[in-house]
Amino acid sequence: MTVTMLVKTFPGRVFRLFHQRVCLKSTMATAATTCPARSYYKAPSSERTGASRVRQVKVVDLRSDTVTKPGVAMRRAMFEADVGDDVMGEDPLVNELQEVAAKLFGMEAAIFVPSGTMGNLIAVMVHCKERGDEMIVGDQCHIHIYEQGGSAQLAGVHATTVTTLPDGTFDLDQLESKIRHGYPDPHYPRTRLICVENTHNVRGGRVLPLKFLQEVRSLADKHGLMVHMDGARVMNAAVALGVPVMTVLQHVHTVSVCLSKGLGAPIGTMLAGPKDFISHAVRCRKALGGGMRQTGILAAAGKVSLLDMVERLKEDHLNTKTFAEALLAGDDSPFAFDLDTVETNILRFRLKPSTLSSADFCAHMAEVGEGEEEALGQGIRVLMFPQYGNAVRAVFHLGISAEDTQLAIQKVNFVVSQFRKGALRST
Repeated sequence: MTVTMLVKTFPGRVFRLFHQRVCLKSTMATAATTCPARSYYKAPSSERTGASRVRQVKVVDLRSDTVTKPGVAMRRAMFEADVGDDVMGEDPLVNELQEVAAKLFGMEAAIFVPSGTMGNLIAVMVHCKERGDEMIVGDQCHIHIYEQGGSAQLAGVHATTVTTLPDGTFDLDQLESKIRHGYPDPHYPRTRLICVENTHNVRGGRVLPLKFLQEVRSLADKHGLMVHMDGARVMNAAVALGVPVMTVLQHVHTVSVCLSKGLGAPIGTMLAGPKDFISHAVRCRKALGGGMRQTGILAAAGKVSLLDMVERLKEDHLNTKTFAEALLAGDDSPFAFDLDTVETNILRFRLKPSTLSSADFCAHMAEVGEGEEEALGQGIRVLMFPQYGNAVRAVFHLGISAEDTQLAIQKVNFVVSQFRKGALRST
């Protein structure tokens, strides 16, 4: 339809309004495509009313190390990946990744699975050979709290718990008391497996001592049990201890290691152990829907994670420590935690009574407060999760630089100062 026909069809005013809106949308679209984001995360911005400058808001996302995004080298490796059908065992990069992982972990074999939850579930299914078997887990471990009881609802495996201590370990006498004896007595399940978590998520990224792992393994060997490690962040543990990861894993039979947290891959977990274990794991993975096809695109990212992303975890640990030290600075800090417990990239801290609740604190940290831009020079949104016991969890990762850490500290200081002035109140 020509412009002349449009003018004849619509009243002139309507047409002019329509034309102006189309031109405005076109201009905005052009501006959006020619103004690249300057920061790692897309920071929301809006033009301040009555001002010529654009409002600057920086987002520092400390919710989890699962928010990491592949970097340039990882994306290139994924783009150039040579692929095949992994269910048929024909994806060359998956096969290569599995060999790399097995060698790195000091295990006989490894298998690539979509998630850590699936990796842990497969381990339980293989180790606990009969429905109604039992595993022993810490009462604060990820398998027990955050994986929907999959071991019970899908594998038919019963879990009994031991008390998780502040450092992520548990009392060995209590552990031994939980082991069932007298099989095949028809009254009781049969104990098959002990699970440990390293680093320990709920306990704030604590590293399990090597001596504790050695003692757990000795106890397991004494009673003919297997030991599985939920090693989602075991690379953080190895870096913190300053030892090769195989030194940590020598005390367990099997391990699941997440690639998509601090190691930066978009997806995937490596499950490793003896060859016979892995052969059974392949069958369980297929039954759970984890058998994928041209998986080399993902395996390429995983290979970069294991070979190139481990040593840089030291940066995350340093940023976590820096942030933690800033929280405790001064004699009247509103935060309470033991700085010596900050070992890796997870910080769990409490707010003292008579201060903000953890939920209110996180809400204020996530919004740009009144007067903030004038005080700090820009708006800063720091994203964290409130937890029980008036606690907050902050997780540092490859998307958080030393500069981002300082911005987060500035925001904490601003929120605390506003609270002390009476500008903020806890609900």
